[in-house]
Amino acid sequence: MEMGTAIGSYAPDFELPGSDESVHHLSRYLERFKAVGVVFMCNHCPYVHMYLERLKQLQADFADQGFTLIGINPNDADRYPDDSFDNMKAFVTNNALNFPYLRDVTQDVAHSFGAEKTPHVFLLDRHGVLCYSGRMDDNAEDASGVKVTYFGDAIAQILSGTPVKTTLTTPIGCSVKWRT
Repeated sequence: MEMGTAIGSYAPDFELPGSDESVHHLSRYLERFKAVGVVFMCNHCPYVHMYLERLKQLQADFADQGFTLIGINPNDADRYPDDSFDNMKAFVTNNALNFPYLRDVTQDVAHSFGAEKTPHVFLLDRHGVLCYSGRMDDNAEDASGVKVTYFGDAIAQILSGTPVKTTLTTPIGCSVKWRT
């Protein structure tokens, strides 16, 4: 990976508008949570749709243990109008998201993290150090067929104070729709 944040390095701070009409700062989340998951996602990607319930379940399972998930949409809404800010608001409502969904219009945050796909998950510890990057689990198409929950395992390991065993996997999904 030529760009992006390396495992063991500090993730870039960000300040992005949320679908809830407020501005979200990564540093504020790091002050309040032991672990912060960042998932680059969008409204129209079929892989995001396959993983949406699993993302919501992780947020529900780990929220009371000091974890939060943050969704970020970096896609070019000029070429992909489904990913517009207004459509993000509808997406949050229609899918009953239980985590914030932010807009990365400049795509700077996606570039600085090294996001390649939607969904692409990143896990930070309370110091903002990147501990995991990659895919959610080993079976996008069939939630009941999952054998390895890379992201969930990494969250549990950080929250329990143990080192993350698998720190890097290849994300699976649709390419980030970069501006041309």
